[in-house]
Amino acid sequence: MNKNILGILALTVLTCGANATAEEDIVEAVLGSCKPEIENYCNQVTLGGGRLLACFYAHEDKLSAGCSYALYRAATTLEQMVSAFGYVAAACEIDINNLCVDVAPGEGRVLDCLQEHSECIRDECSEALSDLGLKQHTTGISLEM
Repeated sequence: MNKNILGILALTVLTCGANATAEEDIVEAVLGSCKPEIENYCNQVTLGGGRLLACFYAHEDKLSAGCSYALYRAATTLEQMVSAFGYVAAACEIDINNLCVDVAPGEGRVLDCLQEHSECIRDECSEALSDLGLKQHTTGISLEM
Protein backbone atom coordinates (compact mmCIF):
# COMPACT_ATOMS: atom_id res chain seq x y z
CA MET A 1 0.00 0.00 0.00
CA ASN A 2 1.24 3.43 -0.90
CA LYS A 3 2.55 5.36 2.13
CA ASN A 4 0.97 8.54 0.76
CA ILE A 5 -2.47 6.94 0.85
CA LEU A 6 -2.12 6.11 4.53
CA GLY A 7 -0.88 9.63 5.20
CA ILE A 8 -3.80 11.20 3.35
CA LEU A 9 -6.26 8.91 5.13
CA ALA A 10 -4.83 9.71 8.54
CA LEU A 11 -4.69 13.44 7.87
CA THR A 12 -8.17 13.72 6.48
CA VAL A 13 -9.80 11.60 9.17
CA LEU A 14 -8.23 13.90 11.74
CA THR A 15 -9.09 17.15 9.98
CA CYS A 16 -12.47 16.57 8.31
CA GLY A 17 -15.21 17.33 10.76
CA ALA A 18 -17.89 18.87 8.64
CA ASN A 19 -19.50 15.66 7.55
CA ALA A 20 -19.60 13.08 10.30
CA THR A 21 -22.00 10.79 8.43
CA ALA A 22 -19.69 10.33 5.44
CA GLU A 23 -16.74 9.80 7.77
CA GLU A 24 -18.68 7.20 9.74
CA ASP A 25 -19.56 5.36 6.50
CA ILE A 26 -15.90 5.35 5.45
CA VAL A 27 -14.73 4.12 8.83
CA GLU A 28 -17.41 1.39 8.87
CA ALA A 29 -16.34 0.23 5.38
CA VAL A 30 -12.69 -0.01 6.44
CA LEU A 31 -13.52 -1.74 9.71
CA GLY A 32 -15.74 -4.23 7.89
CA SER A 33 -13.27 -4.97 5.10
CA CYS A 34 -10.29 -5.14 7.44
CA LYS A 35 -11.95 -7.15 10.23
CA PRO A 36 -9.63 -10.18 9.86
CA GLU A 37 -6.56 -7.94 9.88
CA ILE A 38 -7.81 -6.10 12.95
CA GLU A 39 -8.48 -9.40 14.75
CA ASN A 40 -5.15 -10.96 13.73
CA TYR A 41 -2.71 -8.06 13.92
CA CYS A 42 -4.31 -5.07 15.59
CA ASN A 43 -6.64 -6.46 18.28
CA GLN A 44 -4.66 -4.80 21.08
CA VAL A 45 -4.77 -1.36 19.46
CA THR A 46 -6.81 1.33 21.16
CA LEU A 47 -8.87 3.10 18.50
CA GLY A 48 -8.22 6.78 17.89
CA GLY A 49 -5.25 8.97 17.22
CA GLY A 50 -4.35 7.11 14.02
CA ARG A 51 -3.18 4.05 15.96
CA LEU A 52 -5.18 1.58 13.84
CA LEU A 53 -3.76 3.11 10.66
CA ALA A 54 -0.29 2.80 12.13
CA CYS A 55 -0.97 -0.88 12.81
CA PHE A 56 -2.17 -1.36 9.23
CA TYR A 57 0.99 0.34 8.03
CA ALA A 58 3.15 -1.90 10.22
CA HIS A 59 1.46 -4.98 8.74
CA GLU A 60 0.85 -3.67 5.21
CA ASP A 61 2.55 -6.71 3.66
CA LYS A 62 -0.07 -8.92 5.32
CA LEU A 63 -3.21 -6.95 4.40
CA SER A 64 -5.75 -8.71 2.22
CA ALA A 65 -6.65 -7.25 -1.14
CA GLY A 66 -10.08 -6.33 0.24
CA CYS A 67 -8.62 -4.44 3.18
CA SER A 68 -6.05 -2.67 0.99
CA TYR A 69 -8.79 -1.68 -1.44
CA ALA A 70 -11.03 -0.40 1.38
CA LEU A 71 -8.16 1.76 2.67
CA TYR A 72 -7.41 3.02 -0.83
CA ARG A 73 -11.09 3.79 -1.46
CA ALA A 74 -11.39 5.57 1.89
CA ALA A 75 -8.31 7.66 1.17
CA THR A 76 -9.62 8.56 -2.29
CA THR A 77 -13.05 9.50 -0.95
CA LEU A 78 -11.59 11.61 1.83
CA GLU A 79 -9.17 13.29 -0.56
CA GLN A 80 -12.13 14.21 -2.77
CA MET A 81 -13.98 15.60 0.25
CA VAL A 82 -10.98 17.72 1.22
CA SER A 83 -10.75 19.03 -2.36
CA ALA A 84 -14.49 19.78 -2.36
CA PHE A 85 -14.27 21.72 0.87
CA GLY A 86 -11.19 23.54 -0.46
CA TYR A 87 -13.19 24.53 -3.56
CA VAL A 88 -16.02 25.89 -1.40
CA ALA A 89 -13.58 27.65 0.92
CA ALA A 90 -11.90 29.39 -2.02
CA ALA A 91 -15.19 30.36 -3.68
CA CYS A 92 -16.68 31.53 -0.40
CA GLU A 93 -13.60 33.07 1.22
CA ILE A 94 -14.86 36.65 0.85
CA ASP A 95 -18.31 35.73 2.17
CA ILE A 96 -16.84 33.79 5.09
CA ASN A 97 -14.57 36.72 5.97
CA ASN A 98 -17.42 39.23 5.68
CA LEU A 99 -20.29 37.27 7.21
CA CYS A 100 -18.85 34.48 9.34
CA VAL A 101 -15.53 35.81 10.61
CA ASP A 102 -16.51 35.19 14.26
CA VAL A 103 -17.72 31.62 13.65
CA ALA A 104 -15.42 28.89 14.97
CA PRO A 105 -14.61 26.36 12.22
CA GLY A 106 -15.72 22.76 12.64
CA GLU A 107 -18.89 20.74 12.95
CA GLY A 108 -20.41 22.52 9.95
CA ARG A 109 -20.71 25.88 11.74
CA VAL A 110 -19.25 27.91 8.84
CA LEU A 111 -21.58 26.20 6.37
CA ASP A 112 -24.49 26.89 8.72
CA CYS A 113 -23.42 30.54 8.85
CA LEU A 114 -23.35 30.74 5.06
CA GLN A 115 -26.82 29.21 4.96
CA GLU A 116 -28.10 31.73 7.51
CA HIS A 117 -26.79 34.49 5.24
CA SER A 118 -27.76 32.81 1.97
CA GLU A 119 -29.48 35.95 0.69
CA CYS A 120 -26.23 37.92 1.13
CA ILE A 121 -23.62 35.54 -0.26
CA ARG A 122 -22.05 36.16 -3.64
CA ASP A 123 -23.13 34.13 -6.68
CA GLU A 124 -19.72 32.45 -6.87
CA CYS A 125 -20.13 31.06 -3.36
CA SER A 126 -23.74 30.06 -3.91
CA GLU A 127 -22.77 28.23 -7.11
CA ALA A 128 -19.90 26.40 -5.37
CA LEU A 129 -22.25 25.21 -2.64
CA SER A 130 -24.73 24.08 -5.27
CA ASP A 131 -22.04 22.40 -7.42
CA LEU A 132 -21.04 20.16 -4.56
CA GLY A 133 -24.55 19.18 -3.57
CA LEU A 134 -24.51 21.13 -0.34
CA LYS A 135 -28.12 21.30 0.59
CA GLN A 136 -30.09 22.88 3.35
CA HIS A 137 -31.47 20.52 5.97
CA THR A 138 -33.34 21.36 9.11
CA THR A 139 -30.03 21.37 10.98
CA GLY A 140 -28.17 23.45 8.40
CA ILE A 141 -26.09 22.44 5.40
CA SER A 142 -24.69 18.97 4.85
CA LEU A 143 -22.69 17.33 2.11
CA GLU A 144 -24.54 14.81 -0.03
CA MET A 145 -21.91 12.38 -1.41
